[in-house]
This record gives sequence, structure tokens and C-alpha cells, in this order.
Amino acid sequence: MTFSINATLITLFILQFSPTIKAEDRVLANIFATHSLTGTMVISSLNNDRVYRYNKERANQPFTVASTFKIVNTLIGLEEGVVKDKEAIFHWDGHKYDYAAWNHDQTLESAYKVSCVWCYQQLARRVGADTYRRNIKTLGYGELTEPFDVTMFWLDGSLTMSASEQVDFLKKVYHRTLPFSASAFNTLQQIMVAEKTDSYTIRAKSGWATSSTPGIGWYVG
Repeated sequence: MTFSINATLITLFILQFSPTIKAEDRVLANIFATHSLTGTMVISSLNNDRVYRYNKERANQPFTVASTFKIVNTLIGLEEGVVKDKEAIFHWDGHKYDYAAWNHDQTLESAYKVSCVWCYQQLARRVGADTYRRNIKTLGYGELTEPFDVTMFWLDGSLTMSASEQVDFLKKVYHRTLPFSASAFNTLQQIMVAEKTDSYTIRAKSGWATSSTPGIGWYVG
């Protein structure tokens, strides 16, 4: 289950649910009306037999992917050998960030959990522009505008994707039909856990883009 929210965008993707669950657009619309939000929500079963949307036009509109790109970035970094596993270390350079959780060394797992921008910028420098270019094209992941800054392209509007495309991509991640190793998928599966109980596990990623006004928020998974 993934849920994304911002001043202008909300997206919810449910990857798996009981066939007895029913949802109607008016129910989704009520959520937005109740909270005075402008946005979209997409709920889909894994096999596409049930897809529910609020604001279909917006669901098909591309937006800056922001930190939801950490899902793909993690897979690319692992596959390219830039990071070895979830315990890979990112060393803090001492710069003080407003978000205190960023102000120390991180593992790949903790960097994902706290959405550490500087950590993934370190990773991006090691991966390089050509490798991103190749992977994004091969994966069919959104639209990448050239030229781009290798440490900012997922934040500054150079890489965009729609909510509907996010859902489709996450299904490929779930089914492991993308060209990444089992090891890379296994590591991603471990670090994506946002909430876990005896009844369910939520694997997800939030994102917040400030390259536009108002900002764009995501929660996908």
C-alpha cells in the first residue's frame, strides 16, 4: 500500500487486497473534499482486475518523482555494485541539516528510512549520469529531460512520472520483472518496510518536491 500526499497531490496505490473490498470514486473523492485537498488517488489490484481512481486526469499527469525515486535508485545502486547491501555506509561530511536524523553516518537502510537526500546524492555521483540514462530508458521509468544534474534530477523536475505510471512500475517491482538481480530485489524488499504487523506489511516510499509551487507530495508502495 502506498499513499502520497502534498498540497496539490495525493496518491494511494494498494498492490494487494481482498477481492471482497470495494471502493468507489465517490468514496475517494470524499477524502479529498473533507481535507480540502487537490490531488489524485490510485488504487489497483496486482492483476489489474480492479483499478479505482480519483481525478483520473491528474492521475495521468506527470509530476516530479522526488524521493520516490529512491526505490529505483536503490535497485540501480545495488545492481551496479555502488552499494553492497543494506548495511553499506554513507559517511556524513559534518554539514548541519535542518533534519537532525541526517546529521550522522547512515546505512543504506537508514538512509532510505529517513529519506536522506545527501546519502542518495553520494550514491548518484558514484552511479553517474550515463548509467542513470541507460537504466531509466531500459526501465521505461518516467520521462527524463536533458541535460540533467546527476545529484538533483529526481528533485528539480528533470525526471517526472504520473501516479498511474508509478502504480504500473511498482507492480513490476513486486513481480520482479525488471532487469535486476534477486539480491537487489531482496535488499530493497527489506528496507522498504514502512509498517509491519501480524496481519500486513506496508512497503512504501514518500516523496516531497519543492521545485514547483505548491509542492508535490507522494506516498507510493
